[in-house]
Amino acid sequence: MINPTDSLPELERRVLHGLALEWETARWILPSKHQKEMSPPLFSLRDMKDRWGFWSGEKREIALSRTLVLHHSWDTVREVLLHEMAHQMAEEVLGAFGDYPHGPIFCEACTLLRANPRASGNFALLDERLAQRDPCPDHRILRKIQKLLALARSQNRYEAEAAMGRAHHLMAKYNIGLLAQDGKRHFITAFVGKPALRHLQEDYALAHLLQDFYFVRGIWVPTSVPAKGKMGRVFEISGVLSNVQMAHYVHDFVQRFIEQQWREYNVNKGLNHLRRSDFAVGIIDGFRSKLKERPMAEPGKSRALMKSDDPQLTDYMADRYPRTLKVLRGGTRRDPQVVRDGRHIGKNMVITKGISSAAGNRGLFIEKR
Repeated sequence: MINPTDSLPELERRVLHGLALEWETARWILPSKHQKEMSPPLFSLRDMKDRWGFWSGEKREIALSRTLVLHHSWDTVREVLLHEMAHQMAEEVLGAFGDYPHGPIFCEACTLLRANPRASGNFALLDERLAQRDPCPDHRILRKIQKLLALARSQNRYEAEAAMGRAHHLMAKYNIGLLAQDGKRHFITAFVGKPALRHLQEDYALAHLLQDFYFVRGIWVPTSVPAKGKMGRVFEISGVLSNVQMAHYVHDFVQRFIEQQWREYNVNKGLNHLRRSDFAVGIIDGFRSKLKERPMAEPGKSRALMKSDDPQLTDYMADRYPRTLKVLRGGTRRDPQVVRDGRHIGKNMVITKGISSAAGNRGLFIEKR
């Protein structure tokens, strides 16, 4: 996202510009009255030891930690920014003078901004929470899923296929159990993939795959692309922690698999990036067809599960994204043979163990695509 060869002053300049863009985008979600009352603050980066950011009413400044912005993911940075923006709104718009720092008026501002009221102090950052174990009491099924994905590393294709199939079966069983519970579920939201000005066809195909088979809901959201100094978009998914972790890992696994297979496929061919996109779409489509053919739940329940919605997650999404825009994508001519070759490889792809790495290497020092 940020070029690691840039000088530190240039990195900070791009980050500060990105924060300003995120602030303006967050204001757009507010009622029109509050939009007019919110004035842009100053932004700064500082060395902090005991907190990730703060709002200074006296200076009209939102300051964030250098460690936060340079070594953590952009969705993590944005979560802290929205928290500090809520402090600004509580003080300057809602009149929170004399109120507790995290009192009722501040919580009202968080609700309006869809900000996390706890994203400060010693509260675990978003990418740290993504690396934690799901607090759900049914760890037994989750441990079995990880063990099965470890077995899927087998060099024996049939053993690997069987292990992945049983892992998906248990995933479905786990989520059927969640839907049957009356208790309140806790959801987490995170980016998958990198913010960019333009996304390729395979990015959309992979986004649909995650939603259709891995029990998360997603939406393309506007976000800053600091390396470009402009607003772009990124796919953001929501669900219970274990499902978001799994979907995040599958996304990264498929992308790495595509890159590896493309290098081998394109040896001595000299095909361009358009054909790479054809190949990637073919792989994802092939893997999708394999998941459709292999039931993810007990016989007679797999299709119903895939089409069912979690009502609590539906309500969460409606509250988090009150305004949405439909993304229109133009068609493109594809090489049918390259697509078929990719599809054949995708049908043989097996997802293997590695869920715990979902939050790894998500900081700003990531090589640009």
